[in-house]
Amino acid sequence: MPTAILTTVIVLVAVILLLVVGTIIWFVSSHNKLVKLSSRVDNSWAQIDVQLKQRFDLIPNLLETVKGFAAHEKSLLEDVTKWRSAAMNAGSRQESIQSNDRLGQAVSNLLVSVESYPEVRSNANFLELQSTLADLEKKIAISRQFYNDTVMRYNETIRQMPTSLVANMFHFEPKEYFQVYDNERSVPQVKF
Repeated sequence: MPTAILTTVIVLVAVILLLVVGTIIWFVSSHNKLVKLSSRVDNSWAQIDVQLKQRFDLIPNLLETVKGFAAHEKSLLEDVTKWRSAAMNAGSRQESIQSNDRLGQAVSNLLVSVESYPEVRSNANFLELQSTLADLEKKIAISRQFYNDTVMRYNETIRQMPTSLVANMFHFEPKEYFQVYDNERSVPQVKF
C-alpha cells in the first residue's frame, strides 16, 4: 500500500510541477509578446517621425518660394510656421499627432490659396516642392495606417484575457492612434 500512496504523491507532485512550469512559461511568453508588440508600435511611430522630419525640412523651402509671390497670404504663411514649430517641439506622441495634423491642414490651405497665383503654379521650384510634399504626404498616410494597425493589435492584446492579467501587472497602457481630427476632414475648395 505504501507504494501506491508514493506513486500517487509522485504523480500529484508531477502534475503540480507541470502546472507551475506551464504557468511560468505562459507568463513569460505573454510578457515577451507584449514587449514585442509595444516595440513594434514604437518602431512604426519612428517611421512616421522620419517622414515628418522630412516634411519639416521641406516646408521652409516651400514657404520661401511662395512668400515672394503671395505676400498678402501672410496669415497662411504664419499658420504653417506656427504649426511646424509646434510639431517639431511636441513633448509627447499625442502632441506630435495633433500638431502634425494641424500642420497638414495649414499646408493644405496654403497650397489651395496658392492655386490662384499662376506665376507660382508655373514656378519650377514650387512645382518640384509641391510634388515632393505630395509624395511625402502619401508616405505619411501609408505609415499612419501601418502605425494604427500596429496600435490596434497591441491594444487588443492588452485587453484580451488572460494576457490582460500580465498587461495590468506590468502596466502596459493602451497606445494612442494617429487620428485625423474632424475639422480636418473637410476637403478644401480649389477655385481657379
